[in-house]
Amino acid sequence: MQPFSGIRVLDFTHVLAGPFCTYQLAVLGADVVKIESPDSTDMMRVESASERLAGEGRGTQYLSQSANKRSLALDITTAEGKEIIRQLAVEADVLVENFRSGVLERAGLGYEALAELNPKLVYCSMTGFGQTGPKARHPAYDNVIQAFSGLMAATGSAATAPVRVGPPVLDYGTGAQAAFAIAAALFQRSKTDRGQYIDVAMLDAALMLMSSTVVDTQVTGMAPVPPGNASLSNAAYGCYEASDGLIMIGAFTGKQRADLWRVLRQSCIELQGGEVAAGLIAEGDIAGQLTYEQLSPPEKMKKLPQDRALLQTVLKLQSAEVWENVINDAGVPAARVRSVDEALAHPQVESRRVLQPGPGLPEEHADLKVPVAAFSYLHGGPAVEHHAALHGQHSREVLREMGLADQRISQLEKSGVVFQAQ
Repeated sequence: MQPFSGIRVLDFTHVLAGPFCTYQLAVLGADVVKIESPDSTDMMRVESASERLAGEGRGTQYLSQSANKRSLALDITTAEGKEIIRQLAVEADVLVENFRSGVLERAGLGYEALAELNPKLVYCSMTGFGQTGPKARHPAYDNVIQAFSGLMAATGSAATAPVRVGPPVLDYGTGAQAAFAIAAALFQRSKTDRGQYIDVAMLDAALMLMSSTVVDTQVTGMAPVPPGNASLSNAAYGCYEASDGLIMIGAFTGKQRADLWRVLRQSCIELQGGEVAAGLIAEGDIAGQLTYEQLSPPEKMKKLPQDRALLQTVLKLQSAEVWENVINDAGVPAARVRSVDEALAHPQVESRRVLQPGPGLPEEHADLKVPVAAFSYLHGGPAVEHHAALHGQHSREVLREMGLADQRISQLEKSGVVFQAQ
């Protein structure tokens, strides 16, 4: 049994952050009913790396967070549509929406109205800036929140910042925060028998994802200097050129730094017979690395250029792949800088359950895997039961479950209140 088996979710979300939230509930067993207008679908349905999937209204940008959901195409601007939502809300456990602040309230479908019908309802509103404050009604996407929050200004180097983080990390980070908030509210409800209203803001999620930076900025009164690919205070925590690419090293503790210098010195001895490179490593003061934490901040900064120069020289002697293995074997974090396709092809990813296939796609994409969850369970864990639904694929199914007769459903279809995919 999965954690959210038996939980019904009404999903009024679109684009990325909101759908990712409900997706995390769906892969853990929740019955998520995605509700879209018959005439206007989620814009992500046609954003795609595959023309075939875009033509079906299941583009790759949509597939990535829509597995396991059912699709109800319903016009909630009509009296009939609103009444259907009210009936669904009576039996629902969760409602998630990411319209602009106030949209569902004006439609008579806000939290207070629906909580009167179902006091146990967990109602989650997701917006760019939240339900309060001077920007509460302002629209936003991932890139806008990156700019507003300071994330862009903290990314890149002093010469290149501000730089937008490529993937929409704030969308997915916000979705994960919202899913956690809903899970916590359901747990709370199991003890109090009361529902909850949840206000999730992308801006707040951005600040959470920069927690240490936020605290440091308050203490210093200054925004951080963007570090680029290197630490501003630790030469052994950064990115360097190898003979054929880039190697990122994460020697953070004193012991990790000592182990790094030791394994690099040994490698240089093997490569060059103990001559120039070994001498360079010796200049790094191996014994000093063991007591690195005892150095004062000025002493650490004084060693920084010397240590960085040594690493720049030595790491060019081998390939990034070789250095990754050698340094990892010494117990020090390091990785060759890979592209996404290289990472997906690595056996480590294959050994995990983060990517999973599922039924329901055309033959040419039958083997497509989607990211599911960043964790696994011993039993009842996250899983893909079926890929994203077509627009309105389950409209009749959901309405029949409500008790509507086929004749009434046909009338709603003819009037344009409901759309059923053929």
